[in-house]
Amino acid sequence: MANFMSKEAPFWKVKKLEEMSLSEWESLCDGCGLCCLHKVEDDDTGDIYATSVACRLLDSETCRCRNYVHRKSIVPDCILLNLATIKTVRWLPENCAYRLIYEGKDLYWWHPLVSGNYQTVHQTQFSARGQIEIYEDELSSEEDYLQYITGILCEGR
Repeated sequence: MANFMSKEAPFWKVKKLEEMSLSEWESLCDGCGLCCLHKVEDDDTGDIYATSVACRLLDSETCRCRNYVHRKSIVPDCILLNLATIKTVRWLPENCAYRLIYEGKDLYWWHPLVSGNYQTVHQTQFSARGQIEIYEDELSSEEDYLQYITGILCEGR
């Protein structure tokens, strides 16, 4: 009789988001940085648009926060991703691991947990690397965001 070694399924395939440890939760972030690019919502239609305006803490090369631990105190309007926000925020990218797992889908091949390499996310089109035109603290007014709209993320409510 052949002896097949069984491999334990990866945690993201067997656990719901609310069952994950803090380290498992944090490892779901692929480092794309897209959630750290500002969005603009049309008050009339509810449409949400992506921009090339980055949070002042986003590192343009690594697409990681420069001060992750203290980000909320430095950038008060930073949205911390937790189970509640994932259920309600409409602008998370379709490839966001938190969104995928919440929707019962698997991670893409280029996610670092699958590929074993943190660079694969940047080798796809699903990264903020190369998309940042300006940082939020370089803008003088909210209207300035409009000139940096790159496309629609999701249509109105």
